Amino acid sequence: MVKKDLIMRHPFGLQGGETDIIAAGEFGAVLSRAGVGKTALLVQLALNAMLRDKNVLHISMHDPVDKVTLWYKELFHHLTQRDDKSHGGILLESLLPHRFIMTFKIDGFSVPKLKERLTDLVAQDIFHPHMVIIDGLTFDESIRECLADLKVLAAEQSLQVWFSVHTHRHEDTPAGEFPPSLRSVHDLFDVALKLQPEGTDIRLQPLKGPEQVVSSLSKLALDASSMLIK
Repeated sequence: MVKKDLIMRHPFGLQGGETDIIAAGEFGAVLSRAGVGKTALLVQLALNAMLRDKNVLHISMHDPVDKVTLWYKELFHHLTQRDDKSHGGILLESLLPHRFIMTFKIDGFSVPKLKERLTDLVAQDIFHPHMVIIDGLTFDESIRECLADLKVLAAEQSLQVWFSVHTHRHEDTPAGEFPPSLRSVHDLFDVALKLQPEGTDIRLQPLKGPEQVVSSLSKLALDASSMLIK
């Protein structure tokens, strides 16, 4: 019952969080300036999937494994702070088999290397991901070929793939428009969410997605103090 309560308390997508925002083979993007909440939102997307018994591969380009692990611990603690703490701790331990953290140096990341690591994990029955989070990939003029190859890999292995996309203050664009960092590759994405600070909240502004998803997500925000979705 605790799992169900957590899914309903912090829903993503449709039907109280029981339906995925993106499907297997699709791309989702979370866009914002540095420090606004991209990783916090991605981790909560991952926790939501893990609560529903889906396996999440979290790839970090900047943070070491222990720092990524801390993100999960802190956000899960906030999610369960109204529950018995020992119960919440037990539940988090039960979710960890659904998560695998992988790190890359930015200049060492490539789709062939990722495919090789994925093949090793699956072939040895270590981990079979359903969702992949790629946090920290640089979106520059050369990113399209990499994303196109990733799209093929996602389709081949039935993976939902979420990316953090770093934007810059001088790139601020009107509501509903793609920033330069995503403009040239937006056709490869099925859902794109911009994080926009507004007072004590950080609003989710859908830039792209099916009508039902856009309607649901446009009602959500991150609390700027706890970084929890609400």
